[in-house]
Amino acid sequence: MDPAEFLRASRVVIVAGKGGVGKTTVTAALARRAGLLGLRTLIVELDGRSGLPELFGVPELGYQPTALADNVSGRTLTPDDALFEYLEDHGLKRVSRRLVATGAMDVVATAAPGIRDILVLGKVKQLERADVADLILVDAPAAGHAISFLLSARGLLDAVRVGPIHTQAAEVLELLTDATRCSVVLVTLPEETPVNELVETAFALEDRVGVSLGPIVVNGLYAELDGLDDDPGDDPEAEALTAAAAFRRARIAQQADQVARLVDRLPLPLLCLPFVFEADLGPEHLATLAGHL
Repeated sequence: MDPAEFLRASRVVIVAGKGGVGKTTVTAALARRAGLLGLRTLIVELDGRSGLPELFGVPELGYQPTALADNVSGRTLTPDDALFEYLEDHGLKRVSRRLVATGAMDVVATAAPGIRDILVLGKVKQLERADVADLILVDAPAAGHAISFLLSARGLLDAVRVGPIHTQAAEVLELLTDATRCSVVLVTLPEETPVNELVETAFALEDRVGVSLGPIVVNGLYAELDGLDDDPGDDPEAEALTAAAAFRRARIAQQADQVARLVDRLPLPLLCLPFVFEADLGPEHLATLAGHL
């Protein structure tokens, strides 16, 4: 699939996947690629602990947008932030900070499950409507929470029949189910458990939420190497070289099997990213990944 075509297809892209598959790295790489294509791109980080700032070489993200790269900015969005702004917008500025500071959000969340997610998604909807960017990339919660995160609008519509919460939920659901406005990208590693979870998540999102699924990103692919079957001869490291070659062959065979299984289970286009042999990723690695896209 041509990434440029996909990145221009909808205004909001929600990136989700099992914890540990590199979801945040993929979000950053997609943003970098979109920026290079000339798209005004905004990354929305939901928990503030994703490691996204390090990928772009900045200290941290805040509620206000921070420039990250050419045509790319990022911001953190939490339910408390969204609640504070919502109250201010509705004429409650004088009491908003006190309500947030006293833990009112926890009380509201207990009384109306899903309200935290609706506040965040409602803010994303507002950003999309305000045309703050050509593309908004949302670094979503891990796969298990991603389903409940995206189901929150439908759940609140059933629970709350009238009032501003009902209106907000209806507008969020309208965003999520409009393929021209929103799509979901699922990320996996070429391993059995992440692939299983991705397939389950994909069916749940389509059947229960009604969102449009974009391409699947297969992250962490080992590249094939020449010479893996060569005889190391009298090299003093012959045993280690033989073991390393055997591991590499096995890994490549395993990932090929998992990618084939993924293609068989889900008829969606794939975007593939290589494994980066570094403990800490920074802007130079991000540029490499964006180039692979």
